[in-house]
Amino acid sequence: MDADSPPTPFRSLSDAALLRQLADRRPEALAELYGRYAPTLLALTRRILGSAADGEEVLQEVFLHVWNQGARYDPDRSSVSTWLVLIARSRAIDRLRTRKVVQRTHESAGAETPAGHASPEGVENVFLAERRERVRREMDKLPPEQRQVLEMAFYQGLTQTEIASRAEIPLGTVKTRTLLAMKKLRNALRAEIRELL
Repeated sequence: MDADSPPTPFRSLSDAALLRQLADRRPEALAELYGRYAPTLLALTRRILGSAADGEEVLQEVFLHVWNQGARYDPDRSSVSTWLVLIARSRAIDRLRTRKVVQRTHESAGAETPAGHASPEGVENVFLAERRERVRREMDKLPPEQRQVLEMAFYQGLTQTEIASRAEIPLGTVKTRTLLAMKKLRNALRAEIRELL
């Protein structure tokens, strides 16, 4: 760097170091990350969404997320660039899914609202119905003995001790079946669980 160039301390930092600076709420660090990755992320979001405007909105959401959640980045799991691409892809796909839900809401209602948008309640109802259906399908895939203990716990409100008594099986068996069933559901419903967090 020549003597006339202004100092650019953030330009020389690694991506991970920039994220550490975000924990100290340094907007310069965010600006540097934006400069490095915005073009790539924008190209990705535009491609997924097929819309420049939607792609730009998602890009803003990505960097707002980075500003607010940068401290949660784990360098042992991925590089910063991979982490950013995964966030952008996830946000873009969420927006795409929302579009489809709105479309299905319009179709199920038979017409659009006068403003040309589905009501928030209508969209939420479709989301909830789809989520319930997804959970029901995954419950149906469980072995009958595992499904039984979950249904008794969640739909009948029974404790594990009450389930053991009513199903005439040892308490340890109830606990094991419940644990196995919950692990299977957690793995199958990762996306739904993330939406609820």
